[in-house]
Amino acid sequence: MSWFESLVLGLVQGLTEFLPVSSSAHLRLTAAFAGWEDPGAAFTAITQIGTEAAVLIYFRKDIGRIISAWFRSLTDKAMRQDHDAQMGWLVIVGSIPIGVLGLTLKDQIEGPFRDLRITATMLIVVGVVIGIADRLAARDEQGGRHRAPKQRKTLEDLGVKDGLVFGLCQACALIPGVSRSGATISGGLFMGYRREAAARYSFLLAVPAVLASGVFEVKDSVGGGEVAWGPTLFATAIAFGSGYAVIAWFMKWISSKSFMPFVWYRIALGIVIIALVTAGVLSPHAAESAS
Repeated sequence: MSWFESLVLGLVQGLTEFLPVSSSAHLRLTAAFAGWEDPGAAFTAITQIGTEAAVLIYFRKDIGRIISAWFRSLTDKAMRQDHDAQMGWLVIVGSIPIGVLGLTLKDQIEGPFRDLRITATMLIVVGVVIGIADRLAARDEQGGRHRAPKQRKTLEDLGVKDGLVFGLCQACALIPGVSRSGATISGGLFMGYRREAAARYSFLLAVPAVLASGVFEVKDSVGGGEVAWGPTLFATAIAFGSGYAVIAWFMKWISSKSFMPFVWYRIALGIVIIALVTAGVLSPHAAESAS
């Protein structure tokens, strides 16, 4: 991997990680359209450490409170009723599905799931799901001629059952094209949560899963020669900077805007990919590494 490739792929990772468009799909597609080798699952996992570092800094006050309250709740029973302490447990509970499925499906994630036909299908299908969830949320928030606006749930209403559902939605993002934020936010909208609440929990929930995945890939790659460490670390730094900017913008966007621009983008991109693969212009395995 060249330094220029790492610059471009780092930007793509940072710009798409928190938007409901699938960063793993865009890394794969960028390499395919540019004629580069597939950056691979290890590159994706390691560069995601950069974007999660952006989450840690952007939500540092929330995360600091949650960690402090959670540790205190281990010895202080009264603290177990504290919302921040409960959030700590809910993040742990919500991380279980992706941890289990990530280890179970590791070979498929790094192999068959990277087929561009699967990526395109997921872009379209999940795009439609996000669109439906967004319309339902808008209907509740705006009300109607004979119906008052419906009060949607906040993170204060989050419990173990909803936390597990969020976690299962996040686990779907193991398939390129799904989108971690798209799956978890749309899942939250279907469960009746406000956009900001669903997005906030989505970002917090991703921290342990992504950091664990990145550390796991680092451990497996050290000494193996499978990762170009210089360009990969450079891409990780680029992903951190661009990812932080996107978080700040996206949290403002969702407070008053619809997800429909992302929905139409996903559907259009998926259709283009299917058309190119069907016409033989693009191989479903384009840019896959020799390994």
